[in-house]
Amino acid sequence: MSSELHCIDENEYTVAHGRAKSFYDRFDRKKELQHQTHFCPGCGHGIAHKMLARAIDELGIQDRTIMVGPVGCGVFTYNYFDVGNVQAAHGRAPAVATAIKRSHPQSIVISYQGDGDLAAIGAAEILHAANRGENITVIFINNAIYSMTGGQAAPTTLLGMKSNTTPGGRTAANEGYPLHVSELLSTLEAPVFIARVGLGDNKQIAQAHRTVKRAVENQVKGLGFSLIEVLSPCPTIWKLSPVNAQHWVKDVMEKTFPLGVFCDRSKEREARAPNAPAPTLAEIPQILGVADADLPEGHSGAGEAEDVDLHVRVAGFGGQGVLLMGEMLAEAGLDAGLEVSWLPSYGPEIRSGTSNCHVRLSRKSIDSPMVTQPNLLVAMNEPSLRKFAAQVRPGGWIFYNGEAPDCIPAGVQVLAAPFTDAADQLGDARACNMVMLGALLECTGALPQASLDAALRRLVKQQRWIELDERAIERGRALYREVCEEVCVNG
Repeated sequence: MSSELHCIDENEYTVAHGRAKSFYDRFDRKKELQHQTHFCPGCGHGIAHKMLARAIDELGIQDRTIMVGPVGCGVFTYNYFDVGNVQAAHGRAPAVATAIKRSHPQSIVISYQGDGDLAAIGAAEILHAANRGENITVIFINNAIYSMTGGQAAPTTLLGMKSNTTPGGRTAANEGYPLHVSELLSTLEAPVFIARVGLGDNKQIAQAHRTVKRAVENQVKGLGFSLIEVLSPCPTIWKLSPVNAQHWVKDVMEKTFPLGVFCDRSKEREARAPNAPAPTLAEIPQILGVADADLPEGHSGAGEAEDVDLHVRVAGFGGQGVLLMGEMLAEAGLDAGLEVSWLPSYGPEIRSGTSNCHVRLSRKSIDSPMVTQPNLLVAMNEPSLRKFAAQVRPGGWIFYNGEAPDCIPAGVQVLAAPFTDAADQLGDARACNMVMLGALLECTGALPQASLDAALRRLVKQQRWIELDERAIERGRALYREVCEEVCVNG
C-alpha cells in the first residue's frame, strides 16, 4: 500500500496511488509490523481489503460505514479499517449487520465473510438476510477451503480437491457438490445485485474493484441487498507460490465458479422507504400496555425496595409454570419502572423436560440477561436444586419445593417448604409456582402489589385462575413470614 509519486516538474510531485483514507495510518495489531497486514504473501484478503477501502473513499462514506467482521482469516478487519467496526460470532455477520442497519438506517453496513463463515455455519443467516432484501452489502471471500483452522474442506471445496478432511479429494458421493452461493441466492426475488469476481490477474482485479464499488453504491442509494463473491487465492493452504495460486484462481476455480453478474435489479428498484423511527423512551410504556392510564389504582411506579438488583434463576420441570413465574417477575418489574430482562431456557421434551429461566430486575442498566450467580434461586424439584444451588451467591436465598436439602452452600439462606401441598390445599397443585413467587416477593420487597396485580391480569386470562393465583401468592407470602417468625422465636 505504498504510494507512487508522479513527477509534474522537477519541484512538484502528485500522489497517484496511496493508502486509502479508510485504512488506519498504522496497523497496531503487531507492534513490530505496523506498516503491513497479518495476511500471508499472495493472500487475496489484502487485495479485497484495498478494493473495499477504495470504494468507501470514492463514495465518501467513511464516517457512515460500519464493518461487521467475521471469524476466519479476515477476522482482524477492525485493525485495518478506520470505520465503525463490530465483531460477529461465526457465521452470524448477516444477522448482526441486519440489526445494525435497522437500528442505524443512515449507516452503510458491510458484512465481510469467508466461505466457511458464510456458506457453512452461516448458510441460514445469509439465505434469510438475502430473502428479506436487507439493505446491506456482503463481501464473500471464496478460497474453497477453511484456511485459518488449517485446511479442512469447505462447502465451496472443488471436486477432486484435497484437504485435511478430504485427503483423497472431494467426491460428490461422499461430500456433495461445491455450493454455488451466488447462483443460489440469485434465485430469490429480493436481492438487488449479486455477482462473482476473481483475483486471477490484474484485469480481473480492476473489474472486481468496479463491481465491489457498485455493490456498496447500491446500499448508498437504498436499493437493497447486494453480495459480491470474490474468488481469492490462498497460497499457504493450497501449498502453491503466490503467483501460481493466482493462476489457479483463473485457470481452475473459474471452471467451477464462473465469473459474472447473476442478479441485477438495480435499474428497476427504487430506494427503500426508510424505517419508522424507533420509539422514544416515553412511548415504550404505552406500546407495552403499561401506561399510567392503564395501571390499577395504587400503582406507585417504583418498587418498594430502595435498591433493587435481583438476579433470579427459576428452575424445574416443564409444565410446572417455571417460565410463567419468570414472566410474572419481568412484567411486574416493567410495571414498576425497573430495568428488566427475562431469558427462558428449556429442553426439547418441553413437558417433563428440564426448564429454567433467567430474570434480572434492577434500577440500573442491565449488562447481560444471563444469571450465572443468582442471589435468588427458585428450585421446584430436586434435580434443579442440585444443578444450580452451588451457583447461589453468599447471602442469597434458595426457595425449594420440598424438605430441607443437604446441598445448600455455606452462607446461603433457604426456605424449604411443601409448596405443592400448599397450592393443593388452595384448590390446585398447579399453583405451586405462584405460592413460591409469593414467598420470593415477601422476601425481597422489591415489587409493589399493584404492579404484581397488573402483571397477573396481563398474563393470565381466565378469571378463575387469576383468583386462584392471587390466593396462592398471598399464601406464599404468609409461608415466608411464618418461617421468619419461627426463626426469631427459636433464635
